[in-house]
Amino acid sequence: MRTELIITTYESPKVLELCLISVAGQHAKPDALCIADDGSGPETAAVIKAFADAHPELSVRHVWHEDRGFEKAAILNRAIASSDAEFLVFIDGDVLIHPRFVARHLELARRGRFSTGSLIRLDAEATASVTPELVESGRVFERSWLRGSRAIDRFGTWLKTMPFPPAAMAAFDVATPVQRALCGANASLFRADALRVNGFDETIKYGGVDKEFGVRLENAGVRGRHLRYTAPLVHMEHPRGYRDEEKIRRHKAMIARVRSQRIVWTDDGIEKRARAA
Repeated sequence: MRTELIITTYESPKVLELCLISVAGQHAKPDALCIADDGSGPETAAVIKAFADAHPELSVRHVWHEDRGFEKAAILNRAIASSDAEFLVFIDGDVLIHPRFVARHLELARRGRFSTGSLIRLDAEATASVTPELVESGRVFERSWLRGSRAIDRFGTWLKTMPFPPAAMAAFDVATPVQRALCGANASLFRADALRVNGFDETIKYGGVDKEFGVRLENAGVRGRHLRYTAPLVHMEHPRGYRDEEKIRRHKAMIARVRSQRIVWTDDGIEKRARAA
C-alpha cells in the first residue's frame, strides 16, 4: 500500500520547516510527501527544496497554485488528483506530529473508513519558543514541556499526551463519546474513497471545508474513526486574517443541508461536473 502525506501550507515557511522536522522523525515514514501550497512565495519553495535535498529517502513534491485568497479546498483537490498513492494522510503545515502519528493512521487504514484526530494547542508565546532542537529531540511532545507551556488545560488534553500504554490509549479512543467530524489537520483515508465524493467542495472557503467533506464521506458509507488519544499532534498558533464570520455561518448552513439531504457528490470538487445519474 503506497502512502502519501499531504501537508497544506500558505506563507508560513518557518512554521513549515518545524513541521517537516517532525515528519522526518516518524517511526513509519510515508512513501511520499506532498506540500499542497495555497500560493506561497519563494521562501516556502526554498524550505521545501532544502528538506527534499536533505531527505532523499522521501519522494517530495510541491503542488502549487497562484495566490487567490484562501483556496485550501482547491489545492487539496489538486494534490489528491495528482497523487499516485493508495492511502492519504492529511495534516496542516502549522502542526508538529508525534513520531508515532503516521504509524497509527496506517494501523487503522481500512477501505470505507476515514480516521481523524484532534490537536494539542499552543498559545502564541509557547509557539514562539519552539525550536528545531525541541522538535527533533521530541521534547515538544513531552508532558512536562507541554504543561510548562500551558498547553495541558484539562484532563482530555492530558490524555492526548498518551500517558498510558498504546492498548489503553486505544481503548480510550473507542470509549470516548465524541463526534467523528473530520479534522483536516489530522486525517487519513484511501484515495479511492476521496474520489467517491469528488474531493473537497471548492465553494467553501475558510470555515467548514474539512467538516463538510467528512459529512459527505459518511453519507457515502465511509465511516469515521476518531483517534483522539493515539495520533497526537501539536498545533502552533498563528494569525487568521482570512477568518470571516459571515462565511462561517453560511458554511454551517451548507453542512446542515448536506447532512439532512444526505448529499455525497460535490459538483465543485476534483471534477467540475454533475455526477451522472
